[in-house]
Amino acid sequence: MNGQNNNNNTVTDAICGRNAVRELIRSGKPVDKILVQRGEREGSIRLVVAEAVAAGIPVVEVDRHKIASYSPNAQGVCALIPEREYASIDDIFKRAEEKGQPPFIIILDHISDPHNLGAVIRSACCAGAHGVIIPRRNAATLNTTAVKASAGASEYMPVCRVSNIAQTVDELKKKNIWVYAAEADGTDFRKTDLTGGIALIFGSEGDGVSRLVREKCDGVVSIPMYGEINSLNISAAAAVIMFGASSQRFQ
Repeated sequence: MNGQNNNNNTVTDAICGRNAVRELIRSGKPVDKILVQRGEREGSIRLVVAEAVAAGIPVVEVDRHKIASYSPNAQGVCALIPEREYASIDDIFKRAEEKGQPPFIIILDHISDPHNLGAVIRSACCAGAHGVIIPRRNAATLNTTAVKASAGASEYMPVCRVSNIAQTVDELKKKNIWVYAAEADGTDFRKTDLTGGIALIFGSEGDGVSRLVREKCDGVVSIPMYGEINSLNISAAAAVIMFGASSQRFQ
């Protein structure tokens, strides 16, 4: 996220884009203020402003360059929020427990593109997953680009950062979670029982799931391919398998 230092030397993050800002307001999470490009009060911007005022959030008009300093695709509006706090694994399990469902967890093994991260979070939210786990280093973070790509889903979906994906897999297995890597040479995911407590691991755009992580998994699942091209973008592949799991879990 794009950070700006205020007078207290704390970090403020910017959530940009009309849909993302509206979802942020609706989530009830803390917002310092909302910046609106001067002269932009038409269409959905009016709805953003109205919802911000109703929620008691200050709205400040600024020039175009100020908005652009946070994101070139801000659509005339940015929300400034306190530095984002990531969830814990316990938060993910708590979410599942509150819903009365076996845990459904998504793990991203060093996804580097924030657009892909945001898209996976969006699909995970829609598919009924309880949380997303990402590594602390050498991977995309929940920055402005990822938040915007999630279309507001990041405000509802717990995202946890861990130091080591392989160790996290071990911890999940101790909690009776079955862990499956998504790779090209696995079993058809439609023939795998995905109804209990599960974690699905999707690897990096170039290298897939790392060898050590894959070795720790309980199984490998794949999407059958029928056309001339035999691979999908990581966010598309994740969506297919997640909704396949959902079709089993929520029948």
